[in-house]
Amino acid sequence: MHATWTLTKRELRAYFDTPAAYVVLSVFLGITGWFFGNALFLQNVASLRSVFSIAPFIFLFFVPALTMATFAEERRAGTLELLLTFPVRDWQVILGKLLSVTLFLLLAIAITGIYAVTVASLGDLDFGATVGGYLGLLLLGITYGAIGICASSLTRNQIVAFILGFAIIFALFLLDKVTDFVPGWLGTIMQYLGSDFHFQNLMRGVIDTRDVLYYLSMTGFAFLLTTYTLAKRPE
Repeated sequence: MHATWTLTKRELRAYFDTPAAYVVLSVFLGITGWFFGNALFLQNVASLRSVFSIAPFIFLFFVPALTMATFAEERRAGTLELLLTFPVRDWQVILGKLLSVTLFLLLAIAITGIYAVTVASLGDLDFGATVGGYLGLLLLGITYGAIGICASSLTRNQIVAFILGFAIIFALFLLDKVTDFVPGWLGTIMQYLGSDFHFQNLMRGVIDTRDVLYYLSMTGFAFLLTTYTLAKRPE
C-alpha cells in the first residue's frame, strides 16, 4: 500500500498545484451554501435537505471535472507509459487516483459540516438523516469518481473524458426517473440501477445494505473496466 499512498499524494499535489481544484471546490461550496442560506433565511427552514437535494446534481459536473485529467492528461503528455514502468501494478495506479479523488470529495463534503453545526445550534438536527445524507454523498462521489476515471482512461483528450464521464453519470442519474415510460419489470431494473434512487433512500436516514452494496458494486465494476483498459493499452 506504500506505493498506492505515494501515488495518491502525487495526485493530490497535482490537484492543488493548479487553480482548477480551488475553483471547483469554491463553486461546489458556493452553490450548496446558497441553497442552504436560501432555505434558512428566506424559508425559515433549518434543515440540510436543501444541501443534500442539490449536491447530487452538482456532482454530475463536479466529479467529471475532477477526474477528466487523471489518465487523459497522462496519455497526452506521454507520462502514462513511464508511470506504468515503475514497480507498481495497474490496479495500484488506479486505486491511487481513486483515493485522491475520494479525499478531495471528502474535504468538500467535510467543509459543508458547518451547515450541520448551524442547524444543530438553531434547532433539532435529524441525526439519522444527516448521517445517511453524508454517507450517501460520499458513496455517490466515489462511484462517480470511479466512472470518471474509467472514462479518462479511454482517451487522451480531457474534454472528451469530461463529456464521456458526464454522459455515463447523467444516464445513471436519470434511470430511476423514466421508469413510467417502460414496462414494469424493466422499470424495476432501471430503478435499481439509478444512482439517485439509492441516494434518496440514504438521505431519508434509511441505511440499507442494498444501497451501500449498489455503490460498492458500481465502483468495483468501473474499477475493473479501467484495469482492463490499461491492460489492453498498446505496447
